[in-house]
Amino acid sequence: MTSTGEVEGRAGPPLWWVRRRDAVWDLGLGGLSALECGWEGIAFAREAGLPTAVGVLFGLLVGAVLVLRRRWPIAVVLVGIAVAPAAMGFLLGVVGLYTLASSEVPRRITATLASMSLAATFVVMYLRTRGDVEADTTLVVVLSGFVAVALTVPPVLFGLYIGARRRLMESLQERADSLERELSLLADRAEERAEWARTEERTRIAREMHDVVAHRVSLMVVHAAALEAIALKDPARAAKNAGLVGDMGRQALTELREMLGVLRSPAPKPGAGLAGAAGASRTGSAGAVPAAAPAVAVALVGTFDDGPSLDELEALVGQSRAAGMAVDMVVQGARAAYAAEVEQTAYRVVQEALTNCHKHAPGARVVVRLAHRDGEVAMQVENGPCDGEVNGAGLPSGGNGLVGMRERVLGLGGVFVSGPTDAGGFRVSAVLPDRA
Repeated sequence: MTSTGEVEGRAGPPLWWVRRRDAVWDLGLGGLSALECGWEGIAFAREAGLPTAVGVLFGLLVGAVLVLRRRWPIAVVLVGIAVAPAAMGFLLGVVGLYTLASSEVPRRITATLASMSLAATFVVMYLRTRGDVEADTTLVVVLSGFVAVALTVPPVLFGLYIGARRRLMESLQERADSLERELSLLADRAEERAEWARTEERTRIAREMHDVVAHRVSLMVVHAAALEAIALKDPARAAKNAGLVGDMGRQALTELREMLGVLRSPAPKPGAGLAGAAGASRTGSAGAVPAAAPAVAVALVGTFDDGPSLDELEALVGQSRAAGMAVDMVVQGARAAYAAEVEQTAYRVVQEALTNCHKHAPGARVVVRLAHRDGEVAMQVENGPCDGEVNGAGLPSGGNGLVGMRERVLGLGGVFVSGPTDAGGFRVSAVLPDRA
């Protein structure tokens, strides 16, 4: 509303009304006020010595001013005060004061006009009552004051109450709209976080499956190639390689079944899922799932945290030796207790690096170094130059190995470096902080 009680910025019926029923209501009040003032104009014309038609027309015009009460409440009250000596416009004065008090007009203006209306009503009632009857002056004053207060104070107080209530409702509506917008934004952000969590978990699953399948299948291909080469020359060694291929295949299938079993298992209860997600978030791990993540993601975190550890590196290196790779392992420092995610990441880095050696450097000599330091564990896999006379097994490469290793290491706050060596080989190095 404006300072004159006008409502702005809202579409509605013509002119200044907000709603159609407001226009009908004001027109009805204006008609009643016009009829009242027209009837009272007859007595006014008789007292003023004017033709009756002039008094009635004057009263109709004065009463019709009430139609403008929402647009110009101050003007309506002033008209009511002006015609008070003519003893007309009681409905005009009462409704005008109510509208003025309920509008956004400054309170000092409302108080001033209400005081003027009170004084005018008191004076008119006092003069008319004293002139009509012979009564005690005190009684006339009391009666005039009572009528003035009755015609002025109640509409002003009721208008103030309605105005305050309207402003409160508008404030509550604005707060509700604001809360609705905030909830909408929170819902959008929650959906974004859930989508981010789903993407992260898909990436994690793909990385785990790549590490498991690529290494096992790479060794199977290497053994199969060796089996093909020596099948007729050395049947005993061929049988040994065939057994190794079977073992590798069974291990790969077992690990795949474990991961697929998690994906197919029913989601945990909401309480357990949230607790698991909160715990994963507190650990700050690379695979931590926020509270908005799907419940299956929480289950996957627990499953992957039970993965391989540093104690299994000897067996991993032994598998590569069995496949014909010349690989040495050097361990420095005392073995410490690391977080499961740190040991798993270190194992996967070495595993993927050995897989890359099988793919890209067949016949090259490989050195695996593991160093236990104060507050961190470091690993390095370095291969020498590839023997040109040795033919590889034709293993395909998707280009995801180094990317996956880097994601794992950086996700735990570690350092990852890879690149060719001066001797013509390739080196993969990683340092992981101790998060036990």
